[in-house]
Amino acid sequence: MTPAAAPDEHATPRIRVLVADDHPIVRGGIVALLDAADDVEVVGTASTGLEAVERALALTPDLVLMDLRMPGIDGDEATARIRSALPETRVLVLTTYESDDAILRAIEAGATGYLLKAAPEAEVLAGVRAVARGEVALAPSIAAALVTHVARPAASAEPVVTLSPRESQVLALVAQGFSNPRIARELLLGEATVKTHLLHVFEKLEVSDRTRAVTRAMELGLL
Repeated sequence: MTPAAAPDEHATPRIRVLVADDHPIVRGGIVALLDAADDVEVVGTASTGLEAVERALALTPDLVLMDLRMPGIDGDEATARIRSALPETRVLVLTTYESDDAILRAIEAGATGYLLKAAPEAEVLAGVRAVARGEVALAPSIAAALVTHVARPAASAEPVVTLSPRESQVLALVAQGFSNPRIARELLLGEATVKTHLLHVFEKLEVSDRTRAVTRAMELGLL
């Protein structure tokens, strides 16, 4: 009898995903898409907002793919509860809704990305991988809506925040979804230097993550 092959200790761990969507057919399609990817594992599904929270607490996935319109509590409330209880679990919104209010509520609740269900399958998979790495994933139309919505008139009483030219360059690339290594290559910097610039940006904007740094910079007219 041929002995079983030993597991590859150097294999990259798969991204453990919980899929939360109240439509069975849509949920099944999303699960099938993710299951077909070698680096993604669907560990569970949920059909309501409350079930999404309960399943997340039980399974501690790396990422929750969250619809916004859910029975019971909405996706943004479920996102806030999950992020509060499981800070290491990231949430990527995948929905049909792209109103300014919906986008802002999801981001403020702690979502790290926001994609539309009409997006190509490759874009959804890329978003899952980016958010799992701690990067920002925003559909182009969502990014544009954020810029339009959070633009402030010159007379608004916002605190004055000034970023250095290099900090602005780094943050602009973060907004495009670039990882730290790619930013380092683009700007011919060391990766440690990129991290230092980002820490300075976080401090100046009074935020703690990349997604909120981008949205806060948009609010202040810095992007």
